[in-house]
Amino acid sequence: MVSSMAASTFFPASSSSLGQPVKSSKPFSGGPDSVDVRGIVAKPASSSGGLKVKTNAQSSPKINGTKVSLRKDGQMAEDDTLSSAPRTFYNQLPDWSMLLAAIITIFLAAEKQLTLLDWKPKRPDMLSDAFGFGMTVHNGLVFRQNFSIRSYEIGADRTASIETLMNHLQETALNHVKSAGLLGDGFGATPEMSRRNLIWVVTKMQVLVERYPIWGDVVEVDTWVGASGKNGMRKDWHVRDPLTGETIMEATSVWVMMNKLTRRLTKIPEEVRGEIEPYFVERTIIVDEDGRKLPKLDNDTADYVRKGLTPHWCDLDVNQHVNNVKYIGWMLESAPISILENYELSSMTLEYRRECGRDSVVQSLTAVSTNYSDNPHDAAVECKHLLRLECGAEIVRGRTQWRPKQAHQLREAGFMPIRSS
Repeated sequence: MVSSMAASTFFPASSSSLGQPVKSSKPFSGGPDSVDVRGIVAKPASSSGGLKVKTNAQSSPKINGTKVSLRKDGQMAEDDTLSSAPRTFYNQLPDWSMLLAAIITIFLAAEKQLTLLDWKPKRPDMLSDAFGFGMTVHNGLVFRQNFSIRSYEIGADRTASIETLMNHLQETALNHVKSAGLLGDGFGATPEMSRRNLIWVVTKMQVLVERYPIWGDVVEVDTWVGASGKNGMRKDWHVRDPLTGETIMEATSVWVMMNKLTRRLTKIPEEVRGEIEPYFVERTIIVDEDGRKLPKLDNDTADYVRKGLTPHWCDLDVNQHVNNVKYIGWMLESAPISILENYELSSMTLEYRRECGRDSVVQSLTAVSTNYSDNPHDAAVECKHLLRLECGAEIVRGRTQWRPKQAHQLREAGFMPIRSS
């Protein structure tokens, strides 16, 4: 029934004029013959079985604003009163009003959704490095990159973990090499280093943390390189709040070269030196060197020992050894939980002594070297750390200093200096 009515809309039956009764060609029988070609149900007029159909009065239809009528041959014709209107290109265009209305509706709906989502950033700096590519500043010798603290980068205390910040340092360092066009097939290796199977390994790292950013904060990381002796390279970082310029973290490190095949340290070849020296910056080391000797720990001198630490596949970098940031997490595995809960790491000194591979089994040792109690107090806490293989070979020696977690609140209130003397 519906399909018949739809058909009658596009294929009307011929008649002498609209709105006049039309006789059916067949008597009413209750079947399909009871419907005329326009899909109108017939009503029985008399007992003789004759059939009359009465249509509703209709006005002349329009196409693109032009009235049309039906000719005797069943075809549509323009109204006689408008037949004299010229046929132009505009008159023959389809009616775009419905399409335009649909497009406007879609755009209004999209605008409403964006308004509800409030996607626009609260701070203009969030779009300054939206895709994390970074840029060079200070005559191309300093590389700068912004990072947004993600929800999966914070810890139980709702602040970014030390591993998160250290990963930002490493990412910035690698992008610095990449932006200079010196990235080979290794982890930060230059083309000449790749030809000689050389890779960079870190030997020392010093870090000062002023405060820890929270979820949604944006941090700005500057990094630059310089010479460290005859066969080393120093890399420094300065992490700040891009809005206030407040320092968040400072770090310095020393890197040397190692042969990827023999796993032995080597001198810097002249060809490699020629690649990297144009990017060296003559600057004072950003973190004062901690000249205190890091003591060796053992089972007798350590207060806490964690055994059986093994690297996972995801802990290896492209140079097929455990990433140096992973060592920090292992080092803190043996720190007492009361320190982790009530204190925050304020500084760290690490001496890397050997690499760790996929099949290594590691032990973490920690000694608390200050008068420490489980309750937080004004005095800072210092710990000594050692990562070693089960066979006893040392991987990393370290020293960490911790301040009470309320310290940053006192600092913001103006009762504590940013950095102790």
